[in-house]
Amino acid sequence: MKLKTTLIFLIFTLIFSSCRKEETQFIETPEEEILGANSSIATLIQRTTSNDGSLDNIVDRANCFDIAFPYTVVVNSVEIIVTSQEDYAVIECVLDESDDDDNTININFPITIVLADFSEITINNLSEFNSYTSGCNGENIDDDDIECIDFNYPIEASIFNPSNELLDTIIIDNDNELYNFVEDIDEANIVTMDFPITVILADNSEISINNFVELETAIENATDSCDEDDDYDYNDDDCDNCTTLAVEELLTSCSNWEVDKIERNGIDYDDIYDGYTFNFFNNGALSVSWNTTTVMGTWVASGSGNNLEVLIDVPALPLCNNNWILHELENCSDETKVDLRVGDDDRLRYENDCD
Repeated sequence: MKLKTTLIFLIFTLIFSSCRKEETQFIETPEEEILGANSSIATLIQRTTSNDGSLDNIVDRANCFDIAFPYTVVVNSVEIIVTSQEDYAVIECVLDESDDDDNTININFPITIVLADFSEITINNLSEFNSYTSGCNGENIDDDDIECIDFNYPIEASIFNPSNELLDTIIIDNDNELYNFVEDIDEANIVTMDFPITVILADNSEISINNFVELETAIENATDSCDEDDDYDYNDDDCDNCTTLAVEELLTSCSNWEVDKIERNGIDYDDIYDGYTFNFFNNGALSVSWNTTTVMGTWVASGSGNNLEVLIDVPALPLCNNNWILHELENCSDETKVDLRVGDDDRLRYENDCD
């Protein structure tokens, strides 16, 4: 009986000693791997994961909140049910169909708005809506959110409570969860993440992060390193992903392009080339035909993104000639449009109904 009691005591001692050893090891986690409440890195994480209100600026013109899906808007008399970010492109298509500046977007209330901290508020009318939009920073004014770096999920985090010696492990799957996780950190607890984690920069490159010191450096370096698009110009990013290959394939694969709109030095010449057909060839040649006449010219595309240039030179048609900048490739309906511009006063838009 004495031997049995001694064995039980030894086993208990070993177990207790082992538990205390594990606790000590956890507590002695390197400082750079501990996420402290209200620390500078905690603040940076929340600024990075806060809700970005600029994604729906085409609708609400407000950077500090967005509107929760689904909701309904009436755009130039066209009713659109907005169920995802893809529907912003539908709204833009309707706006682009109008050649004047008299566009209207009316929101059907009530709606729910989502603030930077992911809290939600019901808005019942336009007056309430305007009271919230007036509290947002204006276009391209510095705000707290950091949009040029993102976390790659899932992320595993651990919370050790020294008072009850309990260790919890959780899986974080999105910005909302990470924001709230940091918000709820208790100063008495020891919080870590399962490093390495991965962050994604604005150019889609990735960085492997091994501790919170490296994470703080990465976020600080990424701050203001890209265009956060906190303006209300829904057209300024239409060609972010445009390539010369896409332009060349589009223009040469479709025949008989027509001029839908032309403006030079602020003067509209929309009807001047009615009945003219334009054909672009892979060798850089360009033919223009009307009635029984055909004239030749040249074209070439170069550059990329919002700096993609299309040089058109048709000696017989001087209004077409320019070092045009590709503004947008529109494919909103049965017609495809290639919108070329230089500044605010020169514009040439081709259209075609080919598939």
